[in-house]
Amino acid sequence: MALENKKILLTGGAGFIGSQIALRLFHKNEIVIFDNLHRNALAYTDLAESDNVSVIKGDVLNRDEVMEAARGCDVLVHLAAIAGVDTVMNMPTLTMKVNLLGTFNALEAAVAAGVERFIDFSTSEVFGSHVYMGEEHDSTTLGVVGESRWTYAVSKLAAEHLTHAYHKEYGLPAVTVRPFNVYGPQQVGIGAIHTFVVEALKGNDLEIHGEGTQIRAWCYVDDMVDGVMLCLEKDEAIGHVFNIGNPRATVTVANLAHLVKRLCNSESRLVYSQRDYVDVELRIPSIKKAMNMLGYWPKVDLEEGLERTIEWYRETGDDQASKT
Repeated sequence: MALENKKILLTGGAGFIGSQIALRLFHKNEIVIFDNLHRNALAYTDLAESDNVSVIKGDVLNRDEVMEAARGCDVLVHLAAIAGVDTVMNMPTLTMKVNLLGTFNALEAAVAAGVERFIDFSTSEVFGSHVYMGEEHDSTTLGVVGESRWTYAVSKLAAEHLTHAYHKEYGLPAVTVRPFNVYGPQQVGIGAIHTFVVEALKGNDLEIHGEGTQIRAWCYVDDMVDGVMLCLEKDEAIGHVFNIGNPRATVTVANLAHLVKRLCNSESRLVYSQRDYVDVELRIPSIKKAMNMLGYWPKVDLEEGLERTIEWYRETGDDQASKT
């Protein structure tokens, strides 16, 4: 599918990844951003001033609002979700509602609009607390009932099943992406790299939960957006699930903190605190399917991505994103 002269709805499009997708698409397409603006990365862009971009403040749980926003759209990229460990832990019920019922509303709107492509944003957490080179067909996990942390993964996994049920039953041209630890400039909300960079530039302590032995593969946001573009463009993507990440950029959380400290030339201390929640100990994707079917290949290594991210925060001198 050629991504030109399309009307594209991005639910959750004001967020970190959504705003970067909009930046990639708005020059040649009409972009509709539907968002409650709770985490507003649009504030760091000029998108709202473009004649090709319209912003609708709305709630993905409001079916009528979503249906109206999708009217006449050719593409729907569904990013709207409750995310962030602290938010999920504090609001597990809302997490389930937004991530599942919000996806239902987006799917209904996509079918009514007759879109050419529907992108469902899931999560790497569907693999559970330990995943090493996990492939899309590997078993997913539901986690322990009653542990609030897993309501996010369960709701996202249920949304995946619902999305592909719509593909099979209604012929909706749907694709699911599972992002693995995305970071970069203009990130809003709480994330390890975001927090480490902001605090290191201030010379504050870098707090590490547990012993810092948790292992992550970090994906720079431009590489994430590349993967989404391929899922939009390639017809062979329809009906499939894809891991999007960078397994080469793998590091422990403690070593990540050391690396950020060095690149920031910071005097920050690393301090360790006890965790009061279940954590993901190992998270590294296999991207063979995306490589073979889509031609996906992450280009930005961890140190280069961190340098770009640190430079952005240095230039803006603004840590407001950590408060949203």
